[in-house]
Amino acid sequence: MTLSLIVRNATLPDGRTGQDIGVDGARIAEVRPKLPAGAGREIDAGGQLVCPPFIDSHFHLDATLSLGLNGRYNESGTLAEGIRLWREMQPLIDADGLYSRAMRYCDLAVSKGMLAIRSHVDVTDGALIGAEVMAQVKKDVAPYLDLQLIAFPQMGYFARPTLHDSILRVLEMGFEVVGGAPHLEPTAELGRRSVTALCEIAAERGAMVDMHCDENDDPNSRHIQDLAYETQRLGLQGRVTGSHLTSMHSMDNFFAARLIQQMLAAEVHVVANPLANMILQGRFDTYPKRRGMTRVKELMAAGCVVALGQDSTLDPWYPLGTADMLDVAWMAVHAGHLSSRDGMRACFDAVTGNAAAIMQLDGYGLEPGCFADFVVLQAADPIEAIRLRPTRLHVFRRGQEIATTPPAATALALPGRPDRLDPARC
Repeated sequence: MTLSLIVRNATLPDGRTGQDIGVDGARIAEVRPKLPAGAGREIDAGGQLVCPPFIDSHFHLDATLSLGLNGRYNESGTLAEGIRLWREMQPLIDADGLYSRAMRYCDLAVSKGMLAIRSHVDVTDGALIGAEVMAQVKKDVAPYLDLQLIAFPQMGYFARPTLHDSILRVLEMGFEVVGGAPHLEPTAELGRRSVTALCEIAAERGAMVDMHCDENDDPNSRHIQDLAYETQRLGLQGRVTGSHLTSMHSMDNFFAARLIQQMLAAEVHVVANPLANMILQGRFDTYPKRRGMTRVKELMAAGCVVALGQDSTLDPWYPLGTADMLDVAWMAVHAGHLSSRDGMRACFDAVTGNAAAIMQLDGYGLEPGCFADFVVLQAADPIEAIRLRPTRLHVFRRGQEIATTPPAATALALPGRPDRLDPARC
């Protein structure tokens, strides 16, 4: 076999060192030490970490880079003010601006080695301009990024009588997932009804489900329980995700333990969003202040599939962000007390393999037969990658290099000290 590419002397996330990755066209052909020479191109990883691409399994691409678009910012830092600002922005948002911001963000994502995004798209507006634009973005980025779209009734399923029809329309546009936000409905009962209605749409259309659930500090906000029930009732096991779940942070331990077992039995997946959760939650607390992030450690320990999402970047809800999923993993380590070696590795998995499983991505990984999508990082292993959030030296998609960044190094002029500092070797 003549290989088109060999990446030599790679360290893999599972700890294997000295591995060569042989690529034949768009797929990985071999992974073992000392592949024979003769490939079209060779890269020496120099013992650095090579991992599958990073994945953001919870984002809002239609809102990204819109911070300050209406001249106002989220001064309270609350979810509610962010929603108010988003409503105010609606008359200012046009198709060209939406498209431009989304494409710019996808460029940034690729530079960070992120090659798959699951994005919630607001379908509250009956004109569905945002949905149409995101459907076009999905087509345009397909050669280099997997964009999975969620029909998201951001102001609630009962915000207008025709939202059911709008969700069906955007599924016909190529959206793969049905979303929801039951805690934002006018009453808890309407929240429960929205979970039922939205899951029934997904079951009828063969779609996946990903709902914002209980994104608040109220321990009595328990729509994730409704979601687990509907998942089992409708036979949606393995196709449903509960996102945020921040109310679980405030629940008593007995109820939370029971709820986790219900979620596990229903095969409901979880996406926590530590950056946004740490910013938005606990805003009405004095001291001590709640962290807000859901019970990531306990959910992982129980066996639930848990991923981590960026949620927002430079929008009314989150005024920071760099499209770096290692920033997200770094925050999860801190917020979730996941600083053990196993805990940090689990956080790395939560922005790679676990997210791929939730999105049901085909051909993801570093085994023969997988797509040749991978990233060479300026770090020795997953834990060091989280610590440093290092340079992405090479980013490959289907065996083609689509981004490259020179190694980071600092020139020093200190008496008696080395003249160069590699941040990974300090």
